[in-house]
Amino acid sequence: MRKMIMRRRSLLLALSLLALAPACKRTPAGGANKVKVQLNWVAEPEFGGLYAARDAGAYQRAGLDVEIVAGGAGVPVIQLVATGKVDFAIAGADDVVIARARGIDVVAVFATFQSSPLGVMVHDSRGVGKLEDLASGTLAIEPGLPFGAWLKKKYAFKGVTLVPYDGGVAKFLADKEHAQQCYVTSEPIAVRKKGATPKVIAARDTGFDPYAAVVVVRGALLKEKRELVKSFVAATAEGWKSYLADPKPANATMGKLNPAMDQETFTAAAEAQRPLVAPPGATLGSMSEERFRTLGAQLVEIGIIDKAPPAAECFQQP
Repeated sequence: MRKMIMRRRSLLLALSLLALAPACKRTPAGGANKVKVQLNWVAEPEFGGLYAARDAGAYQRAGLDVEIVAGGAGVPVIQLVATGKVDFAIAGADDVVIARARGIDVVAVFATFQSSPLGVMVHDSRGVGKLEDLASGTLAIEPGLPFGAWLKKKYAFKGVTLVPYDGGVAKFLADKEHAQQCYVTSEPIAVRKKGATPKVIAARDTGFDPYAAVVVVRGALLKEKRELVKSFVAATAEGWKSYLADPKPANATMGKLNPAMDQETFTAAAEAQRPLVAPPGATLGSMSEERFRTLGAQLVEIGIIDKAPPAAECFQQP
């Protein structure tokens, strides 16, 4: 299962990096465009639409030969896409806003999660309905994560001991008074398999709801090869439609790449993320200027950035 403390925040080194030539290339024979996509974590259901698009032929039909590169702890996805070492990368909307606030030329073009999969997990037996009710025990929050900074600023947590989140669920299972950050497709599933009953308070219910698993591209590449980006986004949306209809084929592919996760967990995670990827009335991958404006203001409020970049510059839907 995911260890959130290891998955993020390799962002701020990119200011000094020089842009390189775009990574996408046309094959000498005039065939498909070769495209490289960098994930920010290992193969898991949050990337299911990408694998479905590749394996079911959506990318091929769009004239693309797509290589999906697994990520992991410390992989600098923003730097990689900003310097042209990869064509696309997966990051959070907050990563995009922070990057642009620091002068890094990255743009979001597709948002997989319409609502953030982050949340806080408590034992259901405690009867905590909302975070205002959390008044005792411990709360584990990942240092440096904007969501954690938002929670600290918004809630007093009087009587609660704040501790660093260690990326696992052992402490939660051992202590009914222990609460922690979670990814709704990960830790809650893990503790249920161990017989515990978690109550998850979603990030969106705290007012902090950035898009997640966002496809980002270098702004210069978007300008130079808009049709290629447009084709990739459309094929990715097709892949997500396929994955949502039947996640089993892509889960089988990802299971071979990530044998640490069993197929039962793949299935549960795919189901848990469904309402976040495709909520009623939403268009797959869609984004709004208002959401980015709100996110920018929140990142300023919690001291992550000094000034928010223009919201309209953070995303484009080609």
